[in-house]
Amino acid sequence: MSTQLYPLASLAQIQKTPSREDGIPSELEDQLRTFGCKLIQQAGILLKQKQVAMATAQILFQRFWYVSSMKQFGIGDIGMGALYLASKLEECPVRMRDLINVYDLLLSRCRHSSSSQGETPFKYTPTGYFSSTFYDLKDALVVAEMQMLKRLGFNVHVVLPYGTLINYLRVLGLLDREDVCRRAWGYLNDALQTPVYALYSVPTIVSAAIFLTSRHLYIPLPSEPPNAWWSLFDSDWEDIWSVSGYIMRLYRDIGLEEKNRVMGLVTKQGIRSWLNSNPSHQYQESK
Repeated sequence: MSTQLYPLASLAQIQKTPSREDGIPSELEDQLRTFGCKLIQQAGILLKQKQVAMATAQILFQRFWYVSSMKQFGIGDIGMGALYLASKLEECPVRMRDLINVYDLLLSRCRHSSSSQGETPFKYTPTGYFSSTFYDLKDALVVAEMQMLKRLGFNVHVVLPYGTLINYLRVLGLLDREDVCRRAWGYLNDALQTPVYALYSVPTIVSAAIFLTSRHLYIPLPSEPPNAWWSLFDSDWEDIWSVSGYIMRLYRDIGLEEKNRVMGLVTKQGIRSWLNSNPSHQYQESK
């Protein structure tokens, strides 16, 4: 990864991620990344974690897949490890047992939804403290945190965009508008489910959130070069448009079959089984 204030993926890592090298289609990889971040957010809410911890965990989760393959690590395990690591980085540590119980609940619900029993009501039975399931998840959590630190080279510095957003809205005279602040803040949170925080600088991502907000709320801002508003923040139009595309693709409606497929691939065993069942995809992606 590039050496900057915070690490960004290199061009080679963007063009061919480790998962694509192993035959996982890019669209499926993006869906799994998004779903893994949703699991982190859901777990963080259930654990009453701070938003900064959940955001940090999702950014670390996205970075990890530029140096590791989903064939080797499950998105459920890595998401759990990312949230555990981020809770320490943001000084709001979570108990290991609580995190394991919450992720066991979420993963059990995924297995239920993707199985033939998906139409029946979901009932969860907590794991016992001395059960094999608890110890398996505990081992997976420890390994996931260790692998994240190792493969990211212990470079876990994260710059969150919220303070930058407030400053930019103040410069543009939009800070007093609650609807603008709320929508732009929402776009920044939604962007956590995409790889943009591992690809672009924070000023570019914040500018994209303001751009989408101004478009949807019909707020006129100077956009003709050389007096375009984003030039105040050293952002390029092409990068803003690209980040906006990443965010807007989140809102596409995908079919129930695709949702069930993604929920059934949260483990590395699920990914390997899918690759064995779809050798044509593996061949095409490895070419």
